[in-house]
Amino acid sequence: MKILLTGASGYIGKRLLPVLINGGHEVICCVRDTNRFNPPESLKAQIKIIQLDLLDIDSLENIPKDIDGAFYLVHSMSTSSDYQKLEQESAINFRNAIDKTKAKHIVYLSGIVNESALSKHLASRKNVEIELSKGKYNFTTLRAGIIIGSGSASFEIMRDLVEKLPIMITPKWLNTKCQPIGISDVISILSKTILNPKTFNKGFDIGGPDVLSYKEMLLTLGEIRNLKRHIFIVPVMTPKLSSYWLYFVTSTSYKLAVALVNSMKIEVICGDDEINKILKIQPISYEESIKRAFSNIERNEVVSSWKDAFISSGFNFNISEFIQVPTFGCFKDVRERNLTNRDASIEKIWSIGGDNGWYYGTWLWQFRGFLDKLFGGVGLRRGRTSENTLNAGDALDFWRVLYADKKEGRLLLFAEMKLPGEAWLEFKIVDNKLVQTATFRPLGIVGRLYWYVVLPFHGFIFNGMINKLSKIS
Repeated sequence: MKILLTGASGYIGKRLLPVLINGGHEVICCVRDTNRFNPPESLKAQIKIIQLDLLDIDSLENIPKDIDGAFYLVHSMSTSSDYQKLEQESAINFRNAIDKTKAKHIVYLSGIVNESALSKHLASRKNVEIELSKGKYNFTTLRAGIIIGSGSASFEIMRDLVEKLPIMITPKWLNTKCQPIGISDVISILSKTILNPKTFNKGFDIGGPDVLSYKEMLLTLGEIRNLKRHIFIVPVMTPKLSSYWLYFVTSTSYKLAVALVNSMKIEVICGDDEINKILKIQPISYEESIKRAFSNIERNEVVSSWKDAFISSGFNFNISEFIQVPTFGCFKDVRERNLTNRDASIEKIWSIGGDNGWYYGTWLWQFRGFLDKLFGGVGLRRGRTSENTLNAGDALDFWRVLYADKKEGRLLLFAEMKLPGEAWLEFKIVDNKLVQTATFRPLGIVGRLYWYVVLPFHGFIFNGMINKLSKIS
């Protein structure tokens, strides 16, 4: 069958793609920016990639007319203040486009909405469901609560809290009940639902076997990690304070923290488990999903991460717009060193950031990350998804990977920290020399002043970093 996969470069899409291919489907991958989509080499011959922006009606003409079914895995999660309107408009445009095809079935992954008073985030998901259900095709909604898996936003935020805080003074929403589900079960349910007549024109809640409070989930994660944790809940922490607390302690962005806090005040428990009976699936427990997530992390097998989505920074751009580093009106710091071992230097460059750090002046990088957090930026807490693999679109501390080619020996990063301008950092190997270039395009007089203020620190950090990267025995 020919399946259209929207959100193919996202957290769910990346994991669903190989399962669909293994199931014998021909998959059309829809992405907004083809430069950010890096499927495994083993899959490239079996897929077709099309550029698609659901807010651009003309781009929807790229959808093949002979598709059999489609997955709708797109949502903005407050990337803008007007995200509810944008999500509704996207759903309407998609519905109209699919109505012009031969598609028999659309599957939409949404959130559990079993309370009358919904958060803006969950209300928006419900509105999308209503719009998509008006099409000429068969329609199925799968509603999930907290998804647990390596790289998922929920898992990474809980991991941050548990591993960093022995004692937590927390808001009262930690007593809210929810029904988490493992990412492996989500992917299994999605793949078995598409074009399954038993699921046509129905909505299903999907969840694991455990109903837990967020406090119980945190304590269980601590037990699995052999970490003794104490949680004290106070009733005086407002949603705004809760959002700031989540933002400063974890790697989440502030906008995402606000959306999560508003959602976490509402119970998300499955109404029934009918979908498990239809598909003959027995979801794994919360504890098992946590153990599997850490197992994947320890083996460096994290397939996808929420941190690589632009929502982790608040930026929303196409990589192609920034891949050509400007020269006019820019300040540059260019350094060159001869290489002692080209292959070893490339491996070290491709392992930069995250737990490995930036090899020189670590405390200054950490201080810059702290300042960035204070001013509402991403800081250094996002780290990196893989220890030694980088692809265009990946988050790397407070940078975004724009270009990464190991054979060519070139890595280009774009700064997502708070700056009075725009910044790029490039590593490029030319004739057995490492050329390290920091480029800054200032915004007004403040940007120019900023460059001269940090110039002495650049001399210290960048000189030490290139020495560490080039002189490897």
